Amino acid sequence: MALFLKRASLASVAAGFLVLLYSAAGSGAAAQDKTQSSVQLQPSLSVFNEENTSDALIPAPQAPASLADLVAAEPEAASETSEDINCLAGAIYFEAGNEPLDGQLAVGRVIVNRTRSGRFPASYCGVVYQPSQFSFVRGHHMPAIRTESRKWQNALAIAHIAHDNRWKSSAEGALYFHAARLGSRWQDKVRVAQIENHIFYR
Repeated sequence: MALFLKRASLASVAAGFLVLLYSAAGSGAAAQDKTQSSVQLQPSLSVFNEENTSDALIPAPQAPASLADLVAAEPEAASETSEDINCLAGAIYFEAGNEPLDGQLAVGRVIVNRTRSGRFPASYCGVVYQPSQFSFVRGHHMPAIRTESRKWQNALAIAHIAHDNRWKSSAEGALYFHAARLGSRWQDKVRVAQIENHIFYR
């Protein structure tokens, strides 16, 4: 009987020890879970601090949707442009002022491309006034330009855009163009595109 009581007492002590051990482990896991959950909450709370909120409210700059948007956004600064840009704009004005903006840009890019080709003068004025190149040039002079007109403002904007290469032309790489009414005039050149009343070649 004494032996039985002794064994029961030992079993009771062992059971108590196991309960104590499991409850300690359980409280440790719970504490760990709380720690983890508080750490996980931390990044989401940081989203609401002042710095991040003010940054989120600043809209990202958007690229212009069309060439017309880019032209409309170009400041009117005819008096501040260089002589070279005025020569480029003048050629656009006289050669393509009544064409769509893409056609004006293509004419402007032809002149820009010529200055960089090594086969033509290195300045816009040099290209425009090169003998027998542009029919509107008379005796190394351009006709008078109505600088207050929308046509001139568009030509000037297109000149800046062509110079900065801010919009891709439909006739990119062209070095020559002529009126479409003349037919396919240059069989020895590669035709790049036709835009309204002009055909472009390289």
